[in-house]
Amino acid sequence: MHINDTVLIVVDVQGKLASLMFEHERMVANIERIIKITRILEIPVLWTEQAPDKIGPTVGPVSQLLFPLVKPMPKRAFSCYACAEFKEHINGLRRRQVLLAGIEAHVCVYQTARDLCRHGYEVYLAADAVSSRAQGNKDIAVERMAREGIIITSVEMAACELLGSADHPKFRDVMANIKR
Repeated sequence: MHINDTVLIVVDVQGKLASLMFEHERMVANIERIIKITRILEIPVLWTEQAPDKIGPTVGPVSQLLFPLVKPMPKRAFSCYACAEFKEHINGLRRRQVLLAGIEAHVCVYQTARDLCRHGYEVYLAADAVSSRAQGNKDIAVERMAREGIIITSVEMAACELLGSADHPKFRDVMANIKR
């Protein structure tokens, strides 16, 4: 991944559903970390909410890091890329690498990753920043995404790849968010 060609997508980390995810506290903490890191590195973030009128808004800790710099894009389709507003935003960024975080791994995250790959994006999945209600569904989703060409990574691995070197001027700031 390269800083100038990457966008972070935070998918549907909403309401009570988020609290039902396997290892939800760890997942939310890792999503918070990757948001902080991308902000330090000035990487754009896109943020979606699946049927917010039914599921509710994004969980507080995540939305507080994003809003008002970024506003959530509501959607009904499982794939973010099927949402016209999302497609317009991501295509307008002219960045070809996508780092994905959010829920649920086997539904919205998977379908988004698949569609982005099909449209020429290089997709990275932060596997420690995604989840599903059942661990088995998450595991199957991660395995399937890997078979379909999505690059599996972690928050720390992605951060170090984006930095490229300990000589990067923002290395210490980024590492401060990793070591928490």
